[in-house]
Amino acid sequence: MSVFTSVSVQQLQDWLQGYAIGELLELKGISSGITNTNYFVTTTQNRYVLTLFEHNSMDELPYYINLMSHLATHGVPCPQPIQNQSGISLHMLNGKPAVLMSCLSGRDVTAPNVAQCAEVGKHLAKMHLAGKSFAQSAHRNPRDAVWRQQTAEKVLPLLAMEDRQLLLESLAFQAGLNLAALPKGVIHADLFRDNVLFDDDKIGGLIDFYYACEDVLAYDLAIAVNDWCVNADGSLDAARLDAMLQAYQQIRPFIEAEHAAWHALLRIAALRFWLSRLYDQLFPQDGELTHAKDPDHFKNILKLRAALT
Repeated sequence: MSVFTSVSVQQLQDWLQGYAIGELLELKGISSGITNTNYFVTTTQNRYVLTLFEHNSMDELPYYINLMSHLATHGVPCPQPIQNQSGISLHMLNGKPAVLMSCLSGRDVTAPNVAQCAEVGKHLAKMHLAGKSFAQSAHRNPRDAVWRQQTAEKVLPLLAMEDRQLLLESLAFQAGLNLAALPKGVIHADLFRDNVLFDDDKIGGLIDFYYACEDVLAYDLAIAVNDWCVNADGSLDAARLDAMLQAYQQIRPFIEAEHAAWHALLRIAALRFWLSRLYDQLFPQDGELTHAKDPDHFKNILKLRAALT
């Protein structure tokens, strides 16, 4: 479950006094997710999501809150942070930074179809274009090439010989990769299936922007492709891949350098998630309630993407 910090009805009523959102009717914990505490908050006016941040400081969060507000006001279906009557959306609650956000419709899908992959491509491109006018200073990717190198050094001694060789080859490939010519901007950086809500074949919302940062735009698409457009063995599904790429490029066409780097970006995106899952498996965090994900899934994807480059 994802209620690490309990909030009582009375505590929430006191916290909501500065908001013009009606009377509180229901407070209900949300079981999905692994990092933050989440509640559904129902009032006489609407339904909202309350998030308490378990690991982020108040100083770290304005970038993400302001980004979601910017994207929502520019037509991207993402959570809209709710401001109180003083125009502030981020506050402390029970010792944790907390924000109230709009509640989006839909649910995540586990077996996406061609139409849904096209929707993801379309909305990701719209998000990338909307991010161009986001005025806040660039936010470095916390899982960039430096992080990948440093994390690899931590896990390497604990790997079997075959996995160690794969990782060393991947790091050498990364070291020789020059992405300077590729367009950069605000990326989601984690647009997996569980971070998109669907109403049938139409997107109800993009969620979980807490890895958002400034990086290569096509890399963001590669991250999505490696989750949305793959078969069980990690191989690419041609129909879903074509649907996502075409829908994305109808809105933001690739430049030639992006076409040339595409397979390399797929490989680096696979490396990033293999490493994060390896690290979580080998160095589990005490006291955290986590859903450990199998690193072998992305190891297989990495092998397949390496064969393309």
